Amino acid sequence: MSRRKKVITRHTLPDPKFNSIDAARFISYLLRKGKKSIAENVFYEAIEIVEETKKTNGLDVFRKAVNNVSPVMEVKSRRIGGATYQVPIEVKPSRRFALASRWIISFAKARPGKSMAEKLSAEIIAAAGNEGGSIKKKEDTHRMAEANRAFAHYK
Repeated sequence: MSRRKKVITRHTLPDPKFNSIDAARFISYLLRKGKKSIAENVFYEAIEIVEETKKTNGLDVFRKAVNNVSPVMEVKSRRIGGATYQVPIEVKPSRRFALASRWIISFAKARPGKSMAEKLSAEIIAAAGNEGGSIKKKEDTHRMAEANRAFAHYK
């Protein structure tokens, strides 16, 4: 049993435009150097580009993309008797969203394109269609967990 205090999770307020907590959390992951208004503008512009391209609700496409990218299993290093094992564990829902958001943002930054909004919209569209770098990252994570299934009893 840990002797540390329990972590108090802060509840994020929903974003002003869509009234969505997921969008607000994604914007928080997106921001750089504390410039939240710029991060909001990038996100909203990306959602508008998604709506123009897909001809559907942009927030629904965003939610589908995050759902598709969210990992179910991941590996965690455990040191047992001098050896380090990669033990597969189930990912908690809050961490699922955080990982999915981080992956989408990092692969959007790596994309070639003009503005961050265009790159982000392209990555969201790709993730919603089960393709792109972030989906590949999720599949690699699942593959690692599957390969190390033999060490699952070390949880």
